[in-house]
Amino acid sequence: MKRRDFLKGAAAAAVGAAGFPMVLPSVVFGRTKPNDRIQIGQIGFGRIARGHDLPETIQHDFCRVVAVADVDSKRLADGKRWIENYYAKKTGQEKYLDVKTYGDYKQLLADPSIDAVIISTPDHWHAQIAMEAALAGKDIYLQKPASMTIVEGRQMSDVVHRTGRILQIGSQQRSRKPWPHFKRACELVRNGFIGEIQRIQIGLPTDPAGQEEPEMPIPPNLNYDMWLGSTPYVYYTEKRVHPQDSYDRPGWLRCDAYCCGMITGWGSHHVDAAHWGMGTEYTGPIEVEGKAEYPKSGLWDVHGEFDVYAKYTNGVSMHISSRYPNGVRFEGTEGWIFVTRGAERVTASDPTAPDEGPAPLQASDPKILQAEIPANGIHLYESPEQHLDWLQCIQSRRQPVAPVEVGHRSGSACLVAYIAMKLGRKLTWDPVREVFVGDEQANAMRSRPQRKPYGTNYVL
Repeated sequence: MKRRDFLKGAAAAAVGAAGFPMVLPSVVFGRTKPNDRIQIGQIGFGRIARGHDLPETIQHDFCRVVAVADVDSKRLADGKRWIENYYAKKTGQEKYLDVKTYGDYKQLLADPSIDAVIISTPDHWHAQIAMEAALAGKDIYLQKPASMTIVEGRQMSDVVHRTGRILQIGSQQRSRKPWPHFKRACELVRNGFIGEIQRIQIGLPTDPAGQEEPEMPIPPNLNYDMWLGSTPYVYYTEKRVHPQDSYDRPGWLRCDAYCCGMITGWGSHHVDAAHWGMGTEYTGPIEVEGKAEYPKSGLWDVHGEFDVYAKYTNGVSMHISSRYPNGVRFEGTEGWIFVTRGAERVTASDPTAPDEGPAPLQASDPKILQAEIPANGIHLYESPEQHLDWLQCIQSRRQPVAPVEVGHRSGSACLVAYIAMKLGRKLTWDPVREVFVGDEQANAMRSRPQRKPYGTNYVL
């Protein structure tokens, strides 16, 4: 399915959902015009929020970050202080803004003065908060991956389309800043400069295993039950959650209950680039086979070294492996293109390639990289920067470079791979119905049990 066809169908869907209070912000009634400020609430003030999402958003004068929510009161206070200090320095007014704080994000969503939200929470909270934000009439910037499960992702995409909200997934490799070479690579591939595409190789990093960690007292500043959300209740230990005295890379990224590992962490970026280059943004693989190594003990239990083989209806085969260099290699009948971030990272604590990594854009023949896309060729969406594109789309009401269904499809392809890795066998996937063909065990893994009162099922 092509982007324009999917979006045309989605636009025809009815707005609203029964049983949820619609708290509509001013943007719904057309107040937000080019000269108005978009009022933004930040949900989750952790490593990604303070090091990436907020700095990239708050710099734009046609928006204003006015609220922050976090389940950790220490981080909540830090978020308020960070935002207020930014505006005080920028304006020269010490008390320019009194940022609202919420220990419960639902109270932030109920504030009708807030037009949009940035969701920078752990992965297991992405889909639920995005759905509730859409039902509350907020536009949404959502950190990747779109969801922890295939079913959650479908629920979220459907709700966002029913409500007509603008949702941008944090797939920043689609934007000119900071990695313009991904769009360039995908345009060259889409326009046939390496011939007919046959194979794609994707290299992803892995996470190391850890030790057993003792039970610890729950910090008085942390609403641990809400942090766990829909996941099973387990004892608190700091390396399961986030550091209490720093903003280093948190331990939840290595716990299967809250993150599926690098197959979705980095995979949602690189599989998204592969889909963009193939023109398969609204579908997924049809066959997947995988294997992975898993820790035999310790708190951190996401996958280690792995291999995944996938096949698409266009005949392209995809190999995702921890053995390849970090990046995406498109192989065609007349050459190849390799694209990567190089040594750049989103935050200082991200695991990345060595400082002397491969060049960001390479080809079998350097002349391929100098090719000009003809005027009547395929020109992909031009996004200046992921957060700026989102803000501009809030004003224009056009769909952004990485809308919700694109994010769901990139994420679901990774989750299909995750399930194949867990089962260690070949699976047949129907990307239209989003089910595994003839495999009840695999289909049961498309969702996870949800602990009341949390979870996407309870939103619906």
